Amino acid sequence: MTTAALFMLLLLCLLTGMPIAFALGLSSVTTILLFSNDSLASIALKLFAAESEHYTLLAIPFFILSSAFLSTGGVANRIINFAIDCVGWIRGGLAMASVMACMIFAAVSGSSPATVAAIGSIVIVGMVKAGYPEKMAAGVITNAGTLGILIPPSIVMLVYAAATEESAARLFMAGLIPGLMMGTMLMIVIYIVARVKGLPAQPFVGFKNLLRSSISAGWGLMMIVIVLGSIYGGIASPTEAAAVSAIYAYFIAIFIYRDMGPLKGVPWRESKEESIGKAIVRNLSLTITALPKSIFDKDTRRVFNDASKVSIMLLFIIGNAMLFAHVLTTERIPHHLAEMIVNWGLPAWGFLIVVNILLLIAGNFMEPSAIILIMAPILFPIAVKLGIDPVHLGIIMVVNMEIGMITPPVGLNLFVTAGITGHDLIWVVKAALPWLMLLLFFLILITYIPQISLFLPEYIDHLRGY
Repeated sequence: MTTAALFMLLLLCLLTGMPIAFALGLSSVTTILLFSNDSLASIALKLFAAESEHYTLLAIPFFILSSAFLSTGGVANRIINFAIDCVGWIRGGLAMASVMACMIFAAVSGSSPATVAAIGSIVIVGMVKAGYPEKMAAGVITNAGTLGILIPPSIVMLVYAAATEESAARLFMAGLIPGLMMGTMLMIVIYIVARVKGLPAQPFVGFKNLLRSSISAGWGLMMIVIVLGSIYGGIASPTEAAAVSAIYAYFIAIFIYRDMGPLKGVPWRESKEESIGKAIVRNLSLTITALPKSIFDKDTRRVFNDASKVSIMLLFIIGNAMLFAHVLTTERIPHHLAEMIVNWGLPAWGFLIVVNILLLIAGNFMEPSAIILIMAPILFPIAVKLGIDPVHLGIIMVVNMEIGMITPPVGLNLFVTAGITGHDLIWVVKAALPWLMLLLFFLILITYIPQISLFLPEYIDHLRGY
């Protein structure tokens, strides 16, 4: 009775067009009041404890802030130039460089829509000018942008870690090889399409220019080493690495690249005649003087405001979803469902088919973090009973969320691409559809070849002697 009431109330709230956070909270509170023996005081306690009990969730605002600084600054431009210099000389290389840029930016932002917005707003126009069909350009970026939630650090992985109390560090390790594999698959298909359609290749810029662009993008690329290296090396937790990434992103956006803040537009050398020693002394003096000003600078305030809005929205959804999960746990709903499915004699491979179908349907209508927080507490105990590794289940769920980002009516990447190109949603859906088939094939590989996800975390655990 309680189970039916909870899910019926949630469905009714969603059908009215109510925001997902309010729908989760209202259905949970109503179920506790009318159909449960649980205390009403548990609502306040759970909402208060939702964020404080899950240390991993503290990483989310830091990664969002880091992404905001990198998106506002010129990091995306430099990453794109570096990617074009690396692979632009191959036939279809501009599209391949766009995928490569998405992979790199995903590793410093952790957000799929941010990746599409930062990279797509620059490369789609450039690809069209270079002779690529606009639909192909939009489709490639819309799909490649989904790597923002698969290549670590990933906000969706952090949410899964909080919902299941799995290790966020192991999830980050598990997502790296699948993310690189998906990006490589996209680039291979682009090359084949380019050969068939006779798409152009850029001239090779030479090793000198490649070195120059790599140095220019180096400060942004170093962030990948700092965040993932500290996590994989056991030096820092994901939360600590996220805090460092936010400070580092602030520093390079304002004081190194100088695309924002009080030093915006100030060159590193006033003229070729200025010696390197004098330039270093002058810039050090400028940095010290600008440091207090940068905190109150309008660009910095805007970034903090934007990041705060996104963080508050996401954490409010998470808080209400945690309350929903609390009702599920209190009423032992996951336990009963697990027993029921195990009694059916459903094999692990059959269960994973059901999981993928459920998640693909949910991805059409809900935001990824909300889906993870609703479904993970239900699917997790069943997967454990069937012998499915929880980390493998997490990667399967994340790949399903990737597909949800590019399926209507709620696919966020579709709306971002529509805003960039100026076309309607139907046009973007048609552009993304051929590449979506590749993502579905990739989902099958991830689902039934668990070692793609588990190789790296198991190998690192072996090196650490676990």
